[in-house]
Amino acid sequence: MKFTWLKRYMPRSLNGRATLILLLPVVVVQIVVSIVFVQRLYEDVTRQMTGNISIELRFLLTDINAAPDLEGAESVVAELSRALDFAVLLPAASEPITRRGYVDLSGRLIISTLENNFPGLIHVDLQEDPRRVHVWLDTDYGPAKVIFHRNRVSARNPHQLIVLTLSASIVLSIIAYLFLRNQLRPIRRLARASTAFGKGQSIKYHPSGALEVRAAGTAFLNMRARIERHLEQRTLMLSGVSHDLRSPLTRFKLGLSMLDPNEDVKALEHDVDEMESLLDAFLDFVRADAGEEACDTDPLALINDIVTDARRAGMDVRLFKVEGVSSGLTVRLRPVAVRRAIENLVRNAVRYGGRAEIRVVATERAFQFCVEDPGPGIPPVHREEALKPFARLDPARNQNKGSGVGLGLSIAFDIARAHGGNLRLGESERLGGLQADLVIPR
Repeated sequence: MKFTWLKRYMPRSLNGRATLILLLPVVVVQIVVSIVFVQRLYEDVTRQMTGNISIELRFLLTDINAAPDLEGAESVVAELSRALDFAVLLPAASEPITRRGYVDLSGRLIISTLENNFPGLIHVDLQEDPRRVHVWLDTDYGPAKVIFHRNRVSARNPHQLIVLTLSASIVLSIIAYLFLRNQLRPIRRLARASTAFGKGQSIKYHPSGALEVRAAGTAFLNMRARIERHLEQRTLMLSGVSHDLRSPLTRFKLGLSMLDPNEDVKALEHDVDEMESLLDAFLDFVRADAGEEACDTDPLALINDIVTDARRAGMDVRLFKVEGVSSGLTVRLRPVAVRRAIENLVRNAVRYGGRAEIRVVATERAFQFCVEDPGPGIPPVHREEALKPFARLDPARNQNKGSGVGLGLSIAFDIARAHGGNLRLGESERLGGLQADLVIPR
C-alpha cells in the first residue's frame, strides 16, 4: 500500500525530515510510557493503597457499629482515630455529593474502589481539600465523616515521572537537534556550492563532515574541475581555430581587392564575407563560456543600453513593457554575457520579423527578458531543434532574410543555462511571431 497522500504533509527539506525522524520516536515513546504508567503502574498502586485504607475504614466502621450506644461509639472513635491517624466526626452532617478535580487522574479510581468496598458509602469529596480525602460512611449512629491524608490512597506527586521524562526528552532532543544540525551543515554547504555552479558561479568549497559527505564533496570538486577544464579546452580550441583562420581570410581579401572588379570577384568577396560572419559567430559562441564574474546589475539600464545601441544601428527595436521592476532593483548576473544573449535574440527578431519588442518581467524567483517579433515564428515541433548549435530551420525561418549560421539561439540558451536559467521559445500573442523568453533566476 502506498501512502502517497502522506507525502503532501511531510517536510520537504532535509533539515525538516531529519528533525521529524529525531522527534517522532521521542514523542511516541513519551506517549507510550505515559499511558503505561498511568493506566497500569499508577492505577495498580492506587487501587492497592485504596484497598489497604479500606481495611482500616472497615475496622473503624465495625467497632462503631459494635458500640452499645452513641457515647460508646464516640469513645471508640476517639480511641481509633489516634491509632489509625484519622479525623472522625460522629455524627456528621452529610450532603449527597461526590466530586473530584477535573484533572484528578487517580480520583476516579479511588472513588470506585471505595464504593465497591463499602456498600454503605454515602459520598467521597476529593475537591474541598486536594491534599485530603473526605469520606462519609453510614453507621448505626448516623453518618460518620472520616478525613485522612491523600498520600494514603495514591502515590505522592503522581505526575512527577511524566514531567521528569518529558523534561529529559525535551533537553535531550534539543541537544540531539544541535548535533544533527551540525552534521547537516556540510550537506547544505555542498548544496549551495552545487546550486551556485549550476548558475555559472564557482564559490569556495571545502569538503567537511562525515566520511560519506566528504566523499560526495570531493566527487563534486573533481566533477567541477573536469567541467571547467573541458570548457576551457573547448574555448581555447575554438578561439584558436577561429583566430588562425583570420590570417588566410585577410590574404584572400587583400588579393581580391587587387583584382579587377567583375562578377566572379564579387562572388568571391561575398563568400569571404560569409566566412567572416561564420568566424564572428564562432567567437561569440566561445565568449558565451568565458570566465566573466557575476555582479549586481540593473536590468533596466542593461535593456535601455541594448535598445539604444540597436536603434543606433538602424534596427526597429523598442522597450514595450516593464513589470515588477522598481527603480534601483538589481539582479546578480554576467552583464556582458546576458547582453550578448539578448542582442542575439533582438537581431534574430529584426532579421526575420522586421522589428523587435522587449518586455522585462520581474517575479520573486526570476527575471524574464521577453523578445517578440511579428515574423513567421518557429513551429512547436522545431523549437527544441532550434536551440541546438548550427541548427538551420529552413522551412520555419527564411534564410534569405539573413546570413545566420544557427548559433544565435544556441548562444542565448547556453548563457541562460550558465546562469541556472532557461530560454523558452513560444508564440507571441500580441505580434503573432516568435516570443523568446530569457529567464534568469534571482
